[in-house]
Amino acid sequence: MFEGELEGELPEGIDGEVVLCRDKRGRLIGSGFFNSKSKLVWRRCAPGKVEFTRETLEKQLLRAFKLRNVFQQSGRGEVIRLVWSDSDGLPGLIIDRYDSWLVVQTLTLGIDRWLDDIVQICREQLNPERILCRNDAPVREKEGLSGSVGVLYGEGEPSGKWVDVHGIRMWIDWKAGHKTGLYLDQVEQYGKIAAYAKGLRVLDAFSNEGGFGLACARAGATEVTCVDSSAPALAAAAKNAEENDLSLKLQEANVFDYFSASRSEQWDLIILDPPPFAPNKRSLTGALRGYKELNLRAFQSLSDGGILATYTCSHHVSSEMYLKLLQDAAVDAGVEVRLLEQCFQPLDHPVILGFPESEYLRGYVLEVRR
Repeated sequence: MFEGELEGELPEGIDGEVVLCRDKRGRLIGSGFFNSKSKLVWRRCAPGKVEFTRETLEKQLLRAFKLRNVFQQSGRGEVIRLVWSDSDGLPGLIIDRYDSWLVVQTLTLGIDRWLDDIVQICREQLNPERILCRNDAPVREKEGLSGSVGVLYGEGEPSGKWVDVHGIRMWIDWKAGHKTGLYLDQVEQYGKIAAYAKGLRVLDAFSNEGGFGLACARAGATEVTCVDSSAPALAAAAKNAEENDLSLKLQEANVFDYFSASRSEQWDLIILDPPPFAPNKRSLTGALRGYKELNLRAFQSLSDGGILATYTCSHHVSSEMYLKLLQDAAVDAGVEVRLLEQCFQPLDHPVILGFPESEYLRGYVLEVRR
């Protein structure tokens, strides 16, 4: 609940506590953490009345861990999001596993107060080698919290760790890497898109640490070019490529500018995985224009029969909106497009019905015919 939606006065001194919330008709919405310092003043942790205790915390954590057990059979057990904030009834808590390490973020005041208990429960239930804290996200400031990065449990303060990501070794920089060290919501997509790559020229746009590009190179792509505007991200991709004995061409550039400067280039497979263009509703109109232009340039740069894997991680851009802009971009590019696959966020980023903000990642794999 945002501050402008709150009616009535609450007593002072309850920031970080769990309080009940009711609608105008008096119907119970649920129990949630309250923080008057945040624009998001109330975040639900349970649909009914609950007293948040250590027992409640442990129950929610065990429920989240159980859901992720399915990944043990899929080969993704080493790299996985164990807890995802509101979707697991623990608003502001992120726990990511990288093999024997856990990286924890507590992004709300209410959850941050339980950090010591979270560490203890994780030690008891998961027996990790290390538990690391990555609490440098700017959102903590909006909660009235300071930033911190360090070791919560384990010996020493390592710089990073090599982990297996669907057969590819990737370096996890837990201190300075994106999020807790890696974007985990796209890990499943690496292998799915790589299945198309054998014998193809591949462009991995917004490549970050090179996850898609590395998977395609390993799958037998004849050439893989990774484009990103971040020099540190490309350096990480180069490090990962060397570790896996794979060849990537790395290009530091704005992706829009790269397409403009490379109009004569033709690719057989293009991957578009940009950062969110619409972080809020106010930016939606401009974001749709940007997504359309980006996909238009990709359509123009694909060979006949080429494949485009295109994604949006903007919650405010619905599937209907994205499919419409793809259709419009295809018309402008003069190509016919066939939908091969529709992609969603993985099971370790569960969607809660009635909480639309929990659904944010959408993707489409398209075949382009001229």
